[in-house]
Amino acid sequence: MGGADVGIISWLVVGAIAGYLAGMLVKGDESLGVIGHIVLGIVGALVGGFIAGQIFGGDFTTGVDIRTIVVAVIGAVGLVVVWGMIRGRRV
Repeated sequence: MGGADVGIISWLVVGAIAGYLAGMLVKGDESLGVIGHIVLGIVGALVGGFIAGQIFGGDFTTGVDIRTIVVAVIGAVGLVVVWGMIRGRRV
């Protein structure tokens, strides 16, 4: 596998972990289910990693370590909250 393949796999793994953790942290929006939270976690991980990279410099979207997991969880929680607001649910 090349470097790009490892990067994609790592953000999928980190995003899945972040989505699962976001589902546990944000109560009240159980309609998404585990798979929905994992998908939102992957998107949130990318968004959170991009924003953190812009603010702090560096790459927060590749690799599986505590730094990328924390940023991904914050991004996933934010995205779950926004999703709940869009759907008109109180989170």
